[in-house]
Amino acid sequence: MTPLFRGLAALALLTAGAATAAATVGAPAHHIMVVAANPLAAQAGLAVLHAGGSAADAAVAVQAVLGLVEPQSSGLGGGAFISYYDARTRRVLAYNGRETAPLGATADMFLGADGKPLPFETAVLSGRSTGVPGAIAALELLQHEHGKLAWRDLFGEAERLATRGFIVSPRLARMIASGASEASAPDAVHYFSKSDGTRLVAGDVLKNSAYAATLRRLAREGTRALYQGSIARDIVQRVREGEFAGSLSLEDLARYRPIESAALCRPWQAYLVCAPPLPSGGSALLQGLMLLADTDIAQRGPQDPIAWVELGEAERLMFADRNLYIGDPNFVSVPLDGLLDPDYIRDRAAQIGDRIAATPPHAGVPPGASARATDRTAEPGGTTHFVILDTLGNVVSMTTTVESIFGSGRMVDGFFLNNQLTDFSFSPTDVDGQPVANAVAPGKRPRSAMSPTIVLDGQGRFVAAAGSAGGPAIIAYVLKTLVAALDWHLSMRAAVALPNLVAHGANFSGDADKFGPTLLDQLNARGLNVHAGQYEESGLTGLQVLAHGTLDGGADPRREGVALGD
Repeated sequence: MTPLFRGLAALALLTAGAATAAATVGAPAHHIMVVAANPLAAQAGLAVLHAGGSAADAAVAVQAVLGLVEPQSSGLGGGAFISYYDARTRRVLAYNGRETAPLGATADMFLGADGKPLPFETAVLSGRSTGVPGAIAALELLQHEHGKLAWRDLFGEAERLATRGFIVSPRLARMIASGASEASAPDAVHYFSKSDGTRLVAGDVLKNSAYAATLRRLAREGTRALYQGSIARDIVQRVREGEFAGSLSLEDLARYRPIESAALCRPWQAYLVCAPPLPSGGSALLQGLMLLADTDIAQRGPQDPIAWVELGEAERLMFADRNLYIGDPNFVSVPLDGLLDPDYIRDRAAQIGDRIAATPPHAGVPPGASARATDRTAEPGGTTHFVILDTLGNVVSMTTTVESIFGSGRMVDGFFLNNQLTDFSFSPTDVDGQPVANAVAPGKRPRSAMSPTIVLDGQGRFVAAAGSAGGPAIIAYVLKTLVAALDWHLSMRAAVALPNLVAHGANFSGDADKFGPTLLDQLNARGLNVHAGQYEESGLTGLQVLAHGTLDGGADPRREGVALGD
């Protein structure tokens, strides 16, 4: 038995997991760390690192477990963006595992017979919502280039948990009982029901033999097991069933390729901030940071109402630009350099004052911009994020998703299929016929808010990594966290736990109950009327290197995540 299998075999006894993991949270770490949204996933990743694996190896194990124990958020049937820091070269690479629209997709596929957009729930539950999954393909490419262990040895813990069963966590139980349309879909009802017909609750044991069988095939055959053969046929058949059937084909699956590139990086304060290129949320995040660099927010702090006003106004500006211009750059012209141009940023930042402007900002006109229609894409928040640092200092920051809670609600071979194509604009043009940047097209990747971020110092050394779940609010969550950790010098745990603010147009949602009555009154007096809204529950995870190499990890207290390390 290899060291990896011995370590994972011991972990198999910890199917409850949470109590053991919680006991190590907050312990000082100096060499390795895994921060993930579920203790079982973090434990699996840590075991891989203990067995001599790299951050890339551990990422495969973490995702395999998350797809089982947190199926409302991510899985084999979903997509991802990955940022990877190579400690040897001090470079940040990006891996685009975003789903693609099938070759049979049409610009009007989410319009009904009356020419109007389908109800969002109808579209999500239909076969048309599912794109070609990309998360596992991106991971395979990452691990092939940066892994140390054999691919086949990275799925053992997830397979054991699926076979022997794991304890349903309180969060998963809430999702099962949520009443969301995806949770009420036939496949989800069948999977989450006990023999007496009642739904699983927290503390019940859930087994998934089909998922275990799929993992065994992935371990043995690599990702061709997902993109070719019987699993691929099962995906195609399931997507093509029911009303508003999808056009996904075996050819679509077989031709999928993840995209590797240099990360998109820009200077901010004394740092270099890197995130995946378009169509991720990285460009909007960088714009938000650059906008705030033209304010005095760094001299303020979390108890200063003006700091939150500045954060909110920067968010409104970046979201206005994102909604108009951002799409898949292989299909539309995006004025990326213009959006991040220092002179353009300076002009936009001049709109940020110490009170909320009564009129929401419009998108600007950056250099290189062409006429676009405002995009009103609905973006739900079923996603997860994790961060891993290995003994050599390599770092994985990965945001991964099936889009809505349990994706489309459809399952094959033990995993849920994504509804990622509903991240496209349902209408390809506005009423005046102006094109939408994020319209559907064959082979196109939908716009995303996922922003797995890595921060370096002036010498190219790793400083911090962060990312979150939360639909379009991901960008706001990560923005807040980086400002809190690096401008306000909070610990990563404290930065992650700070109240969230999502300012989008005339809407200010967030953790209204977490600001405290005094600060909330001060915010209201400045026009920042925060209310509990759709996106207040983030899923942040982050990691920062402190003085003397101490690792400071933070997992969002709004969820069930942990930071584990040595």
